[in-house]
Amino acid sequence: MKTILNPAQKDWSSILQRPTKTVDDIEATVNQVFGDVQKNGDTAVNKYTQLFDGVTLANNLVSSSEIEEAKKLISSELKEAIITAQKNITAFHLAQKTTKVFVETTNGVECWQEKRPIQKVGLYIPGGTAPLFSTVLMLAIPAQIAGCKEIVLCSPPNKEGKIHPAILFAANLCGVTKIIKVGGIQAVAGLTFGTKAIPQVYKIFGPGNQFVTVAKQLATKYGVAIDMPAGPSELLVVADDSAKASYVASDLLSQAEHGADSQVILVSTSQKLIDEVAIEIENQLKELPRIEIAKKAIENSKSILMANDEIALGLINEYGPEHFIVCTNNNNYYIDNIANAGSVFIGNYTPESAGDYASGTNHTLPTNGFSKAYSGVNLDSFTKSITFQKISKEGIQNIGNAIEIMAKAEGLQAHKNAVTIRLKDLK
Repeated sequence: MKTILNPAQKDWSSILQRPTKTVDDIEATVNQVFGDVQKNGDTAVNKYTQLFDGVTLANNLVSSSEIEEAKKLISSELKEAIITAQKNITAFHLAQKTTKVFVETTNGVECWQEKRPIQKVGLYIPGGTAPLFSTVLMLAIPAQIAGCKEIVLCSPPNKEGKIHPAILFAANLCGVTKIIKVGGIQAVAGLTFGTKAIPQVYKIFGPGNQFVTVAKQLATKYGVAIDMPAGPSELLVVADDSAKASYVASDLLSQAEHGADSQVILVSTSQKLIDEVAIEIENQLKELPRIEIAKKAIENSKSILMANDEIALGLINEYGPEHFIVCTNNNNYYIDNIANAGSVFIGNYTPESAGDYASGTNHTLPTNGFSKAYSGVNLDSFTKSITFQKISKEGIQNIGNAIEIMAKAEGLQAHKNAVTIRLKDLK
């Protein structure tokens, strides 16, 4: 990791730049695949599955027998761990349910708001070098609690034309209605346009590489909503001498091993801690099976020494991290004043991986600075708020004159007439 000492504020933007390609670099590829899938449906989807995943499938729909086989292929220990996580994630997301909001704004004018589930949702689950069955829990559980009728899951097949058994087990456990062996741009395009094999959905969820991220953004141009622009994973740790260097290093490496385009940042007011963490990273890196991936991510990463907590927080809010670990003598200062972060982890014994798997919070979070405007996935992500109003004779008489005056001032005579005709009848 490169160490930067007390950078000037004018340099923060360049220092904090993500190691991602620009949209222009990959948009042409995404547009090409989208156009092909829109025109040629499953033929195009299968072509790109063969091209990108190196496998030809006679049928890309996962069968019930494949699900039953998957249950036998994973250990009882892993099943128990997944069920433990499921219980905690369910508890946290159930607590997010809200009741109907009702108010009588004026005598005779009743207004209320109710949540309704999004009927058709698509869940994208990365396969690749790390099959993220944990993401199945994070997306399917709130979708199920919200009451979504169709929960369609897409995940890329391996060279044998199969999806990792833990993904299938988790999907079956959490009420996914259809599982399809398709990944990448072609999966997002299929969910956007619909094909014979892939249902069209109203909203697409899930993380992915930069191609998947751009594909999701393109889907919005065709009327399909997305959870957020979630790209390569990232973590920022703020720590001082109260933190344990080995813990900090382990957290940084846990994100670095996600992918070569991941980024981890250490912000500290202590040069001593920065030096100790650097040594720990070198030692722990040697023990990682995914050492080459983690090494490349570490090359994109930085340790930044700051003069004090106030300046450090300013830099952190400028970055807007996906994951934010706070381990300082002044934790409450950071907790109370953080404005831009996807999810916050506090203290020496709260590793980021707890949120990735089993504490209960959701791990599908905004990256690339989008935490400045986006929330992570939650129960409300799978619902829409619908407003209702009911006005009595008394109510229309109470607010009718105000409506008439405002409509006339905007030059909308028909709007005014819709009220006037009612008020005349009541006289």
